[in-house]
Amino acid sequence: MDQNNNKQLANISAIGQAANQAAAETAFIDYQARKSDQTIRRHKADLALFAEYLESKGIPAGDLFSDPQAWQGITWGLVKGFVLWMLQNSYAVSSVNMRLSTVKVYAKLAAQAGVIETQELAMIRTVTGYRQKEAKNMNEKREAAGIETRTGHKKADPVTITKEQARALKKHPDTPQGRRDALLMALLLDHGLRCGEVAGLQVTDINLESGELIFYRPKVDKVQTHRLTRWSLAAAKAYLENDAAAIGPLLRGSNKSGKLTKAGMSEQAITKRVKILGEDIGLEGLSAHDCRHYWATQAARNGTPIDRLQDAGGWTSPAMPLRYVEAAKIANEGVNLGSD
Repeated sequence: MDQNNNKQLANISAIGQAANQAAAETAFIDYQARKSDQTIRRHKADLALFAEYLESKGIPAGDLFSDPQAWQGITWGLVKGFVLWMLQNSYAVSSVNMRLSTVKVYAKLAAQAGVIETQELAMIRTVTGYRQKEAKNMNEKREAAGIETRTGHKKADPVTITKEQARALKKHPDTPQGRRDALLMALLLDHGLRCGEVAGLQVTDINLESGELIFYRPKVDKVQTHRLTRWSLAAAKAYLENDAAAIGPLLRGSNKSGKLTKAGMSEQAITKRVKILGEDIGLEGLSAHDCRHYWATQAARNGTPIDRLQDAGGWTSPAMPLRYVEAAKIANEGVNLGSD
C-alpha cells in the first residue's frame, strides 16, 4: 500500500514538474499575448536599448524580447548600470523610469522561466526609478554637469493651448481637407482621444442619429462610447455627408495638393498634420497629446469629478487625472482671511 502511495506521489510530482517546465517555457509568450500592439512595440524598443547598453559593456545580448535564455547572467548591477547609462546619455527621467520598468518585468518573466535566480530577482527589484522631486533634482545636477536632460524629439512639457486657440484649431475651410481637419481636431480637443485611437477609427464608429462615437482604446483594451460635442457632431456631419468613404477608416489621408486619398490617416500622418495646423495659428511643436492635455485640463477646471475624468480619458488609475485636477486648482481657493 505504501509503495502504491509513493508511486502515486512520485507521478504527481513528475507531472507537476513537467507543468512547471511547460509554464516556464511559455512565460514570455503568455505575457505578451495579453498586451496591446502598442505596448509590445514599446517593450521591443526598451529591450533593444537595454541590449545596446549591454553591448557597450562588452556583453553579447541575445533576443531579450523572445528568448528567456538571453537573460542568463543579468544581475541587479547591470540593471542599475543601465539606469545610470541612460541618465549619462541624456534620456529623460520619465523615459528612464519607463525602460527600467520594462526590464524589471522581463527579468521577472526570466525568473519564472528559471533563468534568473530568485535572490537575484529580489535584488533587481530594488533598483528604483525617480519620483517627480527626485527627477527635478537629477535634471538640475545633469544640467550643472553639462549633460542634456532629454534625447530624441519628445517634449519635456506640453504646448499650452488657450480656449481661443482651440476654437481656431477646430475651424477650417469648407473643403474636403478642411472638413477632415475640423473633425480630426474636434476629436482630439473635445474628446481627448489618443493619436492611435483616432487613427483606428472606422466610418461606422460614428452614429449621427444618436450623436455618439463608439471607439476602441487599445492601451487599456476597452470599448467606449462618447456623446459627441456640438463641435464634433457638426464636423462629423459635414465630413461624413461629403467626404468619408462608405466603409473603412474614418479619416482619409491627403496629398500635397490637399486632395483626400482612399487610405486612412496613420498615426504618423496625424502627428504631422496636427503640427502643421498648430503652426498655422502660431503654436510651434503642437502634438495630438497636447490636445489631450488641453481636454483633460479644461475638464478638470470645470469641476469634472476624478472618477468621470478617469473613465472618459481611458485611464486605468486616478493618478493621471489627479495631475490635471491639481494643476487646475487655485492654490488659495477656500482660504478665508475674514473681513478687513
